[in-house]
Amino acid sequence: MSKEKFKYKRRSVLLSGLNLLALGAMNVKAQDVKPLTIGVLTDMSGIYGDVTGQGSVIAAKMAMEDFLAQGGRSTRPIKIISADHQNKADIAAATARQWIDREGVDVIVDLPNSAVALAVNNIVQGKNKVMLVSGASSSDLTGKNCSPNTIQWTYDTHALAAGAATAITQSGGKTWFNLTVDYAFGHAMARDLANTVAKNGGKVIGSVLTPLNTPDFSSFLLQAQSSKAQVIGLINAGGDTINSIKQAVEFGITNSKQRLVATVLYINDVHALGLPIAQGLQFTEAFYWDLNAQTRAWSQRYAKRLDGRYPSALQAGVYSSVLHYLRAATALEDPKDGKRVVEKMKALATDDPLFGKGSIRVDGRKIHDMYLFEVKKPQESKYPWDYYHVVKTIPAADVWRPLSEGGCSFVKSS
Repeated sequence: MSKEKFKYKRRSVLLSGLNLLALGAMNVKAQDVKPLTIGVLTDMSGIYGDVTGQGSVIAAKMAMEDFLAQGGRSTRPIKIISADHQNKADIAAATARQWIDREGVDVIVDLPNSAVALAVNNIVQGKNKVMLVSGASSSDLTGKNCSPNTIQWTYDTHALAAGAATAITQSGGKTWFNLTVDYAFGHAMARDLANTVAKNGGKVIGSVLTPLNTPDFSSFLLQAQSSKAQVIGLINAGGDTINSIKQAVEFGITNSKQRLVATVLYINDVHALGLPIAQGLQFTEAFYWDLNAQTRAWSQRYAKRLDGRYPSALQAGVYSSVLHYLRAATALEDPKDGKRVVEKMKALATDDPLFGKGSIRVDGRKIHDMYLFEVKKPQESKYPWDYYHVVKTIPAADVWRPLSEGGCSFVKSS
């Protein structure tokens, strides 16, 4: 494989001085101390670039800055680097190996694209480092592919299905036809959604697999229309969601008796679509910038650093997970032992301005409430990025898959 294939964009920030005060008492030279290195492995240029990408790097830097501003101390300098995985599992795996072996990366974060996250998962466990997944949603990451070195932070396919699919099926959307993106996320989401629909008295009567990053959904949407299903489920994300919704509008689906449901929707998608097209869509999400005073204050700081763009839930997840990681890692004598760091993260309660109070289960699932949102009508939006109504808060107990059903190998059966 050519060297060109593994080229990646890289940005780094090294905090020098502020964290080295403790080294004097240890009589250790700063240059002899290996930094605590955080690698943001993300999508800089593809269909998830708006919801992760450079915004995720900014979120990680803000977590580092806030950790220090809140009195956090580290005996090591903290370094952040980043790379574009190009939505290719082989490039992500090669980058992860190089980071860990040559650059001393201790924790890899973000990882949008479930196929990418699953590929890196095995590498991180084998090398005893830490993986914090905020971007990938396959529930297999805390199920059959769980790892004692991995925490899945923001959401997963089970939680997404448990929210919107439950509400829509209970309100009369009993028959579904799904457009499912053909990779790990799509397959996991289709499974979890079908289970949720069935539990609520509905049925998936048809589905079609769609390529990742396809520009043309016309043939797939025509199949969905002709199925006469009450609900057309879009099991995709990022640019694919935007394109499929735009084309569904062109086909008149949103003005028909069939109901269009985006199983994954981010605020960046709504911004790109515009309220006239996105209005009325309901979906499940873990975070909204305008949810409360704390989320607003942080998001306004963030927006000033990213040309006025507000954060997605995935970028919020990067901030939250990195902040908690730093609290745990710096509390240990050896923050280079990934498994021990993850054990410490699980032992500490989580608490930050974006997700509030929560916890981390033994299988690596971060636990917090989720929300059912509905996109506002254009006349209801009062200021920039004012896009959502909160339909309801979904308690954590109702949204996350029970431990007994996940199939995680190191979870003891009751």
